[in-house]
This record gives sequence, C-alpha cells and structure tokens, in this order.
Amino acid sequence: MLKIGIVGLPNVGKSTLFNALTRADVLVANYPFATIDPSVGIVTVPDERLDQLAALSKSEKTIPAVIEFVDIAGLVKGASEGEGLGNQFLTNIRETDAILHMVRFFEDADITHVHGDVDPVRDIEVINLELILADAQSVQKRREKLVRDVKQNLKEAVAEDAALAKIETVFAEGKLARTAGLSPEELLLIKSLNLLTLKPILYSLNGKSGSTVDDERREKAHALIESMGSKYVHVDAGTERELNDVSDEDQAMFREELGVEINGLTELIRGAYETLGLITFFTTGPKETRAWTIPEGATAPEAGAAIHNDFKDKFIRAEVVGCDKLIADGSWSAARDKGDIRTEGKTYVFQDGDVAVFLHS
Repeated sequence: MLKIGIVGLPNVGKSTLFNALTRADVLVANYPFATIDPSVGIVTVPDERLDQLAALSKSEKTIPAVIEFVDIAGLVKGASEGEGLGNQFLTNIRETDAILHMVRFFEDADITHVHGDVDPVRDIEVINLELILADAQSVQKRREKLVRDVKQNLKEAVAEDAALAKIETVFAEGKLARTAGLSPEELLLIKSLNLLTLKPILYSLNGKSGSTVDDERREKAHALIESMGSKYVHVDAGTERELNDVSDEDQAMFREELGVEINGLTELIRGAYETLGLITFFTTGPKETRAWTIPEGATAPEAGAAIHNDFKDKFIRAEVVGCDKLIADGSWSAARDKGDIRTEGKTYVFQDGDVAVFLHS
C-alpha cells in the first residue's frame, strides 16, 4: 500500500486536508503542534472506470486502489535539531513512500502564521532546509562508518561513499538529494538510509476562495516548485472538508456556488500517482472487480506480481484489453469476438486502464 506523509509548517491546513481526504475527525486547532501523534487514514482512489467495469461484469464486490495518508505534526525551523516536535516527526516521514508538502496559500487574520505573514516561497524553503539538515546528519554518520572500508578500498564501500559525497555536494548548495543525479546502482547502495530528500514531493497549495495569495507570490511559488522538478496541486482544504457532509448529487451545485468547480482531492490523488510514476490496471469478473496499482513501465509479469508473487515467477501470458474498449464492447465475450482482446507475453508493458486476465503455470 502506498504511504504518503502530509507535512508543512503549523497552521497551513494539514489536518483539515487529512480530514477531507479520510472523512475523519482529527483535532484541528489554531496553534502549533495540535497534532501530537501522526494520524493515519486509508483513502480510496476515485476512478469511475472501476464502477463501470463492475456494472459490466455484475460483480459482487468492487475493490478500489487505496493510499495511506499520514498526518504529521507541523515542522518548524530547527526541527532537524529537535525544535518543536522535531526528530520524532522526521522519523515518521522516513517511513513514507512520498511527501505531500502542504503550503499555505491563503490570508486569514484569525489563523496565526508561525512567521507572522504568508510567504509560500519562504515556507517551502524552511521545510526543505529542515529535511536537508536531517538528511545531512544521516549522510555524515554513514560516511564516518565507511571510512575504514574505504581505506581498505572495498569496492562497494568506495561506491557508496562516492554516492554520499555527491549528495553532500548538492546539500551544500541547499538542494534536495533528488537533484544529485544518482544512478540506479547508487540509489540501491544508499537505500537503507531512507533519505527524506530522495522521496518524491507533491506540493498541495492550500487556498481559500476570496483570500488566496496575490499573483506575484503565486507565480514565485509555482516557479520554485517547477525548478525542483516537482508537481503542485491547488486545493481548498476547508471547502473540501465541508463538502464531505454533502451528498455526491449536491456537490456539483455547491462547488459552483463556492467557486470551487474542480474536486481538489481527486486532483491531489491524481497528482500523487503522477509524482510516484504509478498507473492503474483492472481485473474484473462476476465475483470481483478490482483496481491494482503498479509502477509506470511495469511488464506483464511485474503487473501480475501485484496480484500474487506466483503470477510473476510462473507467468505464461496475459489476455489484455483497454478499459474503454471493453466497456464499449459491452462484455468480455463481445470484446473477444471483435478481436479486441490481445494475448501478450512477458515483454508487454502495461498501460493505464488495461484490463487483464493472467495465465500462469
């Protein structure tokens, strides 16, 4: 299961977003560290294709893909040295697959800002620096442990030390480890360090209708995020939280009245998939229709492994059809009669929306 940690400064809307995502009831308070223990919520991935396939197959069960979100207490300047709730929460972030960095994009005199004013670029840089400083400590400690093996010219130790040296170079420039240009082999060597600044980061820019930041601050924040090779999604966490209590049928009307036509939560989950390079494929039948999450570029045996490890090791072939084509055809048998179902081998690379049946020994 994917695990994403929601981080940011205090009072930027992390717990509100978490509540909106999970329909939970986490303490929301107008002071730093309202979240003392990280709250965990399982969020289903919205995908209308899943429901369409379930209807087509008259499935008894429909099982969506899910993401685990972790609401982590607000970080502050000095967190890497134990300020605020410091290292405890940096540890919680290390356990996630990706980081959702919540950035305050709204003005509200009733909600205090730890730095006194709203400056998205500064806020992003504060959090980035704390992540860098925390990782720099881990890298330094690891290099110290490698000294003896490097002196003995042990091949793996020398290679790992060289990779860590590259990371220290970008840290000195105030950049994240993701910018160090490490090879897949180097990334494997340092994987056990679980560095925060190697994790994919998606930025959630939390605005409010009528009180969002001005164009200049908006453009500067966009430019900074893009320069780091990251993606951003605009969301109004407060409105999304309120809409949790509104029926699906009425939500469109309320969104139009509130001026929030796009579902920010759906966009956020899509952004998370894009950030992590993930796609969805489906299996469907009378008993169950299910969405499966796999990395973009996964071959047929690798996709099969999402269902069961045996599907990878004992893979023979897969019968595959695009979701849209299957729905248009009306049934699996009709798709077969029309020649839309393809037989694919081990080298086939799965595409988003594929529907598959795996054959294995």
